[in-house]
Amino acid sequence: MADAYIVDAVRTAGGKRGGRLADVHPVDLAAQTLDALVERTGIDPKAVDDVIMGCVSQAGQQAMQVGRNAVLATRHLPESTPAVTIDRQCGSSQQAIQFAAQAVMSGTQDVVIASGVESMTRVPMGSSAMFHMKEGLGNYKSPGLEEKYPGVQWSQFMGAEMMAKKHDISKDEMDRFALASHQKAAAATKAGAFDKEIVPIPIQTEDGEQMHTVDEGIRFDATLEGIAGVKLLSPDGRISAALASQICDGSSAALIVSEAMLKEHGLTPLARIVDLTVTAGDPVIMLEEPLFATDKALKKAGLSIDDIDLYEVNEAFAPVPMAWLKHTGADPDKLNVNGGAIALGHPLGASGTKLMATLVHALHARGEMAVGDELVHEGGVALPEQRVVVGADILGEGIRPDALPRQLVSGVPVSAVYNYGRFQGLEALHHQGLGGLGHDHFHFHAQLRAHRRRRQSSVAARG
Repeated sequence: MADAYIVDAVRTAGGKRGGRLADVHPVDLAAQTLDALVERTGIDPKAVDDVIMGCVSQAGQQAMQVGRNAVLATRHLPESTPAVTIDRQCGSSQQAIQFAAQAVMSGTQDVVIASGVESMTRVPMGSSAMFHMKEGLGNYKSPGLEEKYPGVQWSQFMGAEMMAKKHDISKDEMDRFALASHQKAAAATKAGAFDKEIVPIPIQTEDGEQMHTVDEGIRFDATLEGIAGVKLLSPDGRISAALASQICDGSSAALIVSEAMLKEHGLTPLARIVDLTVTAGDPVIMLEEPLFATDKALKKAGLSIDDIDLYEVNEAFAPVPMAWLKHTGADPDKLNVNGGAIALGHPLGASGTKLMATLVHALHARGEMAVGDELVHEGGVALPEQRVVVGADILGEGIRPDALPRQLVSGVPVSAVYNYGRFQGLEALHHQGLGGLGHDHFHFHAQLRAHRRRRQSSVAARG
């Protein structure tokens, strides 16, 4: 099976509902992200075999095949570039990465852009279903579903409440977690941690044209008292809007290529995808699947949670990552180190690629600080063709880490993203400014990513 590499991954800064990105059509928002990816990587636009775009609310301005429309709206991609739009709910653009990687690994395609877009201002969450229901055009819940799940109204809000109670997470604990999300996001922004992943978007303001480059949802002055004082969404519940991911406008994209294309186009990869898995679970509690997806992903990779450097768990609601921490025993200091969706926003169909961009760049930033110019770091071996095998691959091939040349092995720290039952294992490559694969000084991290599938969603109150 061929290898699939991530050359670059980018995102827009999040825009609040009715905020700085409200006047940008989602087709144009996605197009600008695609253009930025082409410009940053230097890939020949004619070499792109396909564009796969995740989008949840495929209605209104996101209807009529938003992925294809975004391609047609770009400045660089030719009309001959195919595109498809997919919906796996909040895992949509993560699924786009998976489809892109599968295409490259199978040899079917060599250059694929995985992407996502969601303007939750212009196409409100759930509107594609609610509009038809209000017009008397039917309900998405079929008689067959009703027979199997009688009286059940799938709700993220109820799932979050169920998780908080099941895992005994108090309101105060969740308030403190939400505060930390804002604090970490604010610190990351001030330190320039997002600069390499954010695509500046020109917007019109009262002061003229400006570039949107800062996630609008971050509360730089957040306080525990302010978060704790937000009204509960249910009188007998524990969840408030301050403990939920923010409604968000945004787009994201990643360039996935084969090893042959790396060499042909002189590209420098950020990461190599090594494994792909998808799971599903209880549709009622719905948000709990990251816990069990993580178990499966680690077992499959031959790793423990302590082997992981960084984790990204989508903050759909505070109890999701908090329950995940309890279940896995993971180090909380490694979780969402630059803040999460509570502060940065959750642009639904764009979130998968968005989180991938944040994690890959966070890995490289920490690799530069923590690792010297050694041959290989973190449990891998360099092959003659300058490929790198991640620890999970080594174990899967029956090669023991202790059997590797000692000078090539230095521990096994890796990094991970878990979110909605989607798992993707990858290694992030750090190239010491030498470019391409033809050198012998690099560092790598392994990344595991799980992205949970949501089978249904309903409109939930968000902050």
